[in-house]
Amino acid sequence: MIVVVSNRVARIQADEPVTGGLASALLPVVKNSGAVWSGRAAGIREASGKDSFAEIEALGAGALATVDLPAAHYPGYYEGFANSGLWPALHSRPDLIQVTVENYRSYREVNAFMARALLRFNRTDATFWIQDYHFLTLGSELRRLGIEQPIGFFLHTPWPARTMMHSVPHHRELVLAMLAYDLIGFQTLEDQQNFRDYVKHELGIAVADDTVASDNGSSRLAIFPIGINVDDFAARAARGAARPDVSRLRLSLQSTKLVLGVDRLDYSKGIANRIRAVDRMLLAEPELKRQVSLLQIAVPSRGQIEAYRHLKTELETLVGEVNGRHSDVDWTPIRYLNKGFAQSTLAGFYRTAQVGLVTPLQDGMNLVAKEYVAAQNPTDPGVLVLSEFAGAARQLDTAVMVNPHDIDGMAQKISMALVMPLEERRERWSAMIGKLRSTSVQSWFADFTTELAGVRRTATPIPARRFLPQPFDRAERSMAQTR
Repeated sequence: MIVVVSNRVARIQADEPVTGGLASALLPVVKNSGAVWSGRAAGIREASGKDSFAEIEALGAGALATVDLPAAHYPGYYEGFANSGLWPALHSRPDLIQVTVENYRSYREVNAFMARALLRFNRTDATFWIQDYHFLTLGSELRRLGIEQPIGFFLHTPWPARTMMHSVPHHRELVLAMLAYDLIGFQTLEDQQNFRDYVKHELGIAVADDTVASDNGSSRLAIFPIGINVDDFAARAARGAARPDVSRLRLSLQSTKLVLGVDRLDYSKGIANRIRAVDRMLLAEPELKRQVSLLQIAVPSRGQIEAYRHLKTELETLVGEVNGRHSDVDWTPIRYLNKGFAQSTLAGFYRTAQVGLVTPLQDGMNLVAKEYVAAQNPTDPGVLVLSEFAGAARQLDTAVMVNPHDIDGMAQKISMALVMPLEERRERWSAMIGKLRSTSVQSWFADFTTELAGVRRTATPIPARRFLPQPFDRAERSMAQTR
C-alpha cells in the first residue's frame, strides 16, 4: 500500500478550477494506482476525537483520506513558516522571509500531528511518500513513532544554493530531519547538486554515489522530473474548443493573435516582467498594435500573506499603465483575469493561443509549460516561450528560451514567436511532445515508488530522536538570539 501525503488533496470534481500543479498531477495517478492520498480537506477545522481523518472515500482504485489539521496551528504552519519562510528561500527571495518563533512551533506541531494521524495506515506492506516543503520534518516524526517502512520525499520546488538556505531559521535542523527519508527526490540535477552541496559543507556529511550516509542510516538522492498525462490533456484540449468561455474568447479575438500566460498569483512566476516585455514589444514595434493581445490569468493565491497582497496591487497598477499607454477604443493589449478556470476551459485556451508565455523567475518544474505543449493542434501548433529558470526547460529544450530578467530580450523573443514559420513550429513541437510522452506523470509515479521500494536504511536502527531537530524550547531560545 502506497500512502501519498501532501498539504491538501484535490477535490474529486472531474473539472475543478486550477489550484496547483501538485494536486492536478497526483489526482489521476492516485485514481489509477490504488494509492491512498492523505492531506487536509478544503477547509480548516479543529480535529476532534481519536480519529483525525474527517473522511476516507474511494477514488477509482485508490482513496482520498482528508484530515482535519489543528486549526490553532495551521496559519502559523502554512502562511507562516511554510510560505513566508521556506517558499521565498526555496525560490531565492530571502528578502521576503518573515517568520516568528510561533510560526516555527506551528510548523513542527502540524508535522507531528500529521505523523500521528498516519499511524492509521501503519501496516507491514505500507510505503509512505511525502510531498513537498510543507512536510520537511514529517519523516523524522514518523521514525520517532516507530515507523520502519520505507519513507520517501519529493520536492516540487527548486532547492536553492546552500547560502540561500542560511536565511531560513533552523535550516540545519530541518535538513538533518530530512535525512530520515530513505529516498529524496528532486525535479532537476541542479536541485540535487545544491542539496548535496548543503549536506557536505553545512552538515559535514559525505555524499557518495548520490547517497547520504550518516549515523542515522542512508538517504538516496535522485532526480524524478514530474510530468502530465499527455494523451488525456490533449483530448481535453481538443474538446475544449466547444466550451462557452473558449468560444467567446475566439470570437473576441477575430484576427488578433493570442499570447497566453496562466499562473498562480505568485512572485516567483515573473508575471510583472512578462507584462513589461509585452509593453516593450509594442513600443519597439508599434505595427503590432491591434495584431496581438496577452491574456494573463493569475489565479488568486495566499492572500493572507503581505507579499502576495503587494504583488496583486503591483500587477493591477502595471496592467492599467500598459493598457492606458497602448489601448484603443476597440482593442486592449492585455486582458488580466484574477480568477481560476476549469481544467478543460484552460486546455481550450492553450489550444487557442499562438504563443504560450511561461516565464517564471524560478520554478521547480512548471506543468503549465507541459500542458501548453500537450494541448496544441499537431498540424498548426503554437510556440512555447519558456524561462530558462523553469525546471521544464531541462526537458523542453526546443522551446523559445528566455531570460525573464531581460525585458528587451523577452520582447524580441515574443515577437519572433508570433511570426515563426509553420515548419519550424512543427519541428519544435514534435521534439517537445516526444519528451513529454517519455516523462509522463505515470512514469514519474512508477519510477519513484519502484526506487523507494528498493531502498532500505543500511544502519543499525537507533533511537528515533536522533532524526529530530532540537526541542521547541531550545529552538525558540536559539531563534530569539538571531533576532
